[in-house]
Amino acid sequence: MQPAPAFCRPGEQALVHDTLYFGTGKPQGGVVTQHDWDDFLKSSVTPRFPQGLSVLPASGQWRGADGALVRETTYVLQLVHPDDDASDQAVRAIAADYKARFQQEAVLRARSPSCISF
Repeated sequence: MQPAPAFCRPGEQALVHDTLYFGTGKPQGGVVTQHDWDDFLKSSVTPRFPQGLSVLPASGQWRGADGALVRETTYVLQLVHPDDDASDQAVRAIAADYKARFQQEAVLRARSPSCISF
């Protein structure tokens, strides 16, 4: 286990907070349905992070590689995990699975250090 960064207070654990943004519009038309999302969580996310996660519905926009502005319903997935290779690979695998499964150009990942206490 790594020592806590200087900014963590006593009783806090240094972990990583990953936030991933999953757009639901499919490039060939249609959307990722609630059923599709629930199945993805059950089969791809939960087995990799059984200790817990949070999902928030959102509305977002981004500019695709073709330059077009895309507005779509989005799922925001929040994960808190150790700063280790296994966790990093699990997060990358989740994003890769979503892109392949739902023909997505990208999944945005925002990664930051956090001090966690329970």
